Amino acid sequence: MKRVQLGSTGIGIFPLIYGTLPLGPLQAGIAPREGGRLIRHALEQGITMLDTAALYGTYPHVREGLKGWRGEVTIATKTHAADAAGAREHVEQALRELGREQLDIVHIHGTRVADPFTERAAVLEALLTMKQEGKVAHVGFSSHYIEAFRKTASHPEIEVVHPLINKNGMGILDGTAAEMAVAIAACACSGQGVYAMKALAGGNLISEARQSLAFVAGLTGIHGVAVGMLSEREIDANIAFFEHEVMDDAVWKELESRRRRLMIMDRFCKGCGKCIEICGSRALSLVDGKAVVDEAACVLCGYCGSGCPEFFIRVV
Repeated sequence: MKRVQLGSTGIGIFPLIYGTLPLGPLQAGIAPREGGRLIRHALEQGITMLDTAALYGTYPHVREGLKGWRGEVTIATKTHAADAAGAREHVEQALRELGREQLDIVHIHGTRVADPFTERAAVLEALLTMKQEGKVAHVGFSSHYIEAFRKTASHPEIEVVHPLINKNGMGILDGTAAEMAVAIAACACSGQGVYAMKALAGGNLISEARQSLAFVAGLTGIHGVAVGMLSEREIDANIAFFEHEVMDDAVWKELESRRRRLMIMDRFCKGCGKCIEICGSRALSLVDGKAVVDEAACVLCGYCGSGCPEFFIRVV
């Protein structure tokens, strides 16, 4: 299988990374056993890296997929904590729930963080301390801000970055896809490992999936692309593309025919606004006391669902 070095980390990966967000309660809500079966299939077919987060609720799925697995695997997770204590708690949770002694990569999960070195300084310090303790192998940073990666490129303590990039620039909070591509190339040039998120804009670009994946995979400095996958057919099709650039037209036409959307059960919405506070894409607002979504701005991440106290929001 194809191998790519993840910057200067010493980690070699297959360039397709399994994004586990869609498996969990924020999106498809697949049971851990079924999610684990899909993850295991991906590993057996050659995928070597999994992407998860404290926020996703997919640690049980990952652990199921890794039961008895003797092959290689790199796990990247994220902490959305705003302080050191919360970051440590998230790392300890991941170690416990994944059944591991060390986490390969832990990102500062900063969807709306433009400067992690001021806005998340305490979290960065905590992760660097836990790296010294042997609990974290590599410290990373994920964001939807171009400015964040411009800053990160000159900070070698950040070893891996996880930027949002797609051909339409959907979800980027402070500029264009072309500007994000320049920032990504600078990070890679500085030795940081780079793997992209939202190549399909959370599903908004599914109808153009082939062009969208090819665009992101072909950018200078991209070492890998995280893609959420919900079936063996989807996994196999993506692996074939990333390994051989093979795209079976019949399979991809079927995959590209799917549609996804953010469902808000507005009948029950109480208008608390907590989902709006979380939305990194600024796609939500209150209208007549109910949460509504601007579908042109929504990247279908589902993070807003984690803030709804009544669990009335989901990507479907």
